[in-house]
Amino acid sequence: MITWFWRMVSLLLLTAILALSIAAWWVWRPLPLSAASVDVSIEPGQSVKTIAAFTAHSGVEVSPTLLYYFFKLSGQSRFIRAGSYEITQGNSAYDLLNKLVRGEENLKNLTIVEGWNWRLLRQAMDKSAFLKHDSSSLSDDEIMSHLGKSGVAPEGRFFPDTYNFGKGSSDLELLRRAAKAMDKRLEAAWANRDMGLPLKNAEDALTLASIVEKETGLSSDRGMIASVFHNRLRINMPLQTDPTVIYGLGASFDGNLRRADLQTDHPWNTYVHRGLPPTPIAMPGMAALQATLHPATSKALYFVARGDGSSQFSENLADHNAAVDRYQRSVSPGKAQ
Repeated sequence: MITWFWRMVSLLLLTAILALSIAAWWVWRPLPLSAASVDVSIEPGQSVKTIAAFTAHSGVEVSPTLLYYFFKLSGQSRFIRAGSYEITQGNSAYDLLNKLVRGEENLKNLTIVEGWNWRLLRQAMDKSAFLKHDSSSLSDDEIMSHLGKSGVAPEGRFFPDTYNFGKGSSDLELLRRAAKAMDKRLEAAWANRDMGLPLKNAEDALTLASIVEKETGLSSDRGMIASVFHNRLRINMPLQTDPTVIYGLGASFDGNLRRADLQTDHPWNTYVHRGLPPTPIAMPGMAALQATLHPATSKALYFVARGDGSSQFSENLADHNAAVDRYQRSVSPGKAQ
C-alpha cells in the first residue's frame, strides 16, 4: 500500500515536472512569426482576450487561448499598455509580455524643420510609411477642425521639433501634439515679451516670427533682423521682405524672384501692402519667437546679405544703398531689404 502511494506521488511529480517543463519551453521558445517582424497594435481599453486574439491575428503564429492564459497566469496582464509594438524573430512569449507591460513601443519619428511651410509638412507626413494617413483626404480647413481650430489657417501653427510616435499612429495625432506644443510656447513667449512692441497680440508675434525665421541666415543676426521689422512697423513702413512674396507665389515660384513678382498684388506681398501679412509664412522655431519678442535695440531700417550668411544693417537709405553696392552689386532686386 505504501509502495503504491509513493508510486502515485512520484507519477504526479513527474507529470507536474513534465507539464512545467513544457510550459517553460513554450514561454521561452522563439515565437513563430509569419514574417521577419510583426507589428502588433493595442488600443486603449482592449481586454486581455482581445489582445491575445489580435496578437495571433497580426502574425504571431501561436494559439490565442494559450497566449491569453499565459498573460492571465503571469499576474501581469493588468499592466499591459496600449501602443504599437514590433515582435521580431527570436522573441519569446516572455519577451512579448515584457514589451507590452513595459510599453516598449516600436517608435518612429518625424522632424518638423524650422522654416518649413505647411505644404512641406504635409508632404513629409504623406511620405512617412509609419504614419496612418488620416489627413490625406482632408482639406486644410477640415484638418484644423479636427484639431479644434476651426477657422484658423494651418500655416505656422505646428512647432518645429522631432516627434516620436508608435508605428501606425494617426498623422492627425502628430499634428495635434505639434499644434499644442506651438500654442504652449507661443503663449509663454508672448506673456514674457518686451513691452512697447508694435504687435497687437500673439498671432502677430507668430506671423512676424515666421518672417524672422525665413530671413535669418546667421543666428547671431536674428535679434537685429527682428529689430528692423519692428522699427518699420512703428513708422508704418512696408516690411518689404522677399520670403512673404515667395510664399504668396506658392508652387508657381521657380526659384528666381523677379522685379515683376515684387509688384504682384497678393495678400502676402509686403512690398505692396503695409503691415503684417494675413498669416505666418512658415513654422518658426523657439529662437525666432524669442528674437521677435525680445528684439535687439537699434534704429536700423534696412539690411542686406553680405554673401557669407550674415547681414549688413543700416539706419538710413543712403548707407543701405552703399551696402547693397558693396555686397550685392551684381544681384537683382530681392534679398537686399
